[in-house]
Amino acid sequence: MNAGLRGRPGHRTSNVLRTHIIGLAAFIGLAAASFVGQTLPRPVDAAARPRFKAVAFDYLVLFDPNSVVPVVEQTFPGKGQELTQLWRTRQFEYTWLRSITGRYVDFFAVTEDALVYAANAMKLELTLARKQRLLNAYLHLTPWPDTADTVRQLRSAGVRVIVLANFSPKMLHANAENAGLTGLFDALVSTDANRTYKPDPRAYRLGMERLRLAKHEILFAAFGGWDAVGAKAFGYPTVWVNRFNQPLEQLGVRPDETFTDLKGLLEFVLSGAPPRRR
Repeated sequence: MNAGLRGRPGHRTSNVLRTHIIGLAAFIGLAAASFVGQTLPRPVDAAARPRFKAVAFDYLVLFDPNSVVPVVEQTFPGKGQELTQLWRTRQFEYTWLRSITGRYVDFFAVTEDALVYAANAMKLELTLARKQRLLNAYLHLTPWPDTADTVRQLRSAGVRVIVLANFSPKMLHANAENAGLTGLFDALVSTDANRTYKPDPRAYRLGMERLRLAKHEILFAAFGGWDAVGAKAFGYPTVWVNRFNQPLEQLGVRPDETFTDLKGLLEFVLSGAPPRRR
């Protein structure tokens, strides 16, 4: 009876199937064993695409304004930090005063005027040579340590990167070139293009016009708390990169996020998570 069964075609087919199943099971077992202790690749999550199509940076998010301090200190020993602080404060105060009074000059001229005021206020002798040396420091700012890598990662993820700053075109291009960063930006946009200064809404609009994107598609990264307020009031999603740990401006407007460096900004842009409501 057994010999008869073995001779039947159906029985032979059954034996072939059994052989294939045993072989397949052995293969799966070997394959599984080969992956023991290994991390399997995670599936790509479509929701993890960048949250924004572009990031518009204020220049001081990328370049350290305190990199002028050593030059100021060398020029006026013992006065470097104090003079730098007064000089910087007057820079921005002069842009606001010039905006209100309709007396526009580009930011490099503002920087010179602010330096002359600061030196006079501190009763320091600002010779022509000293003035040129100090102004030149604003053309050779040092990038923050996380600048280049952050911009490269954003661009690798398909995020466009521009600068939108009060700095004059001369200041923007000189600093980028001296730091070897020119090729990392899609554009260096100066508010000199329409003779405004931030926080004038017309200044922020230049980012939309240059990128040809809607407000919600552009993240603005501010260095100053006042700039974060201005960008958010304009309608940009806004992060404040608060590198100097300053208090929040009390103007009834808050940025979407606040970070102390660019690591937080990078995670915010690339995480793909919906923005937190405030």
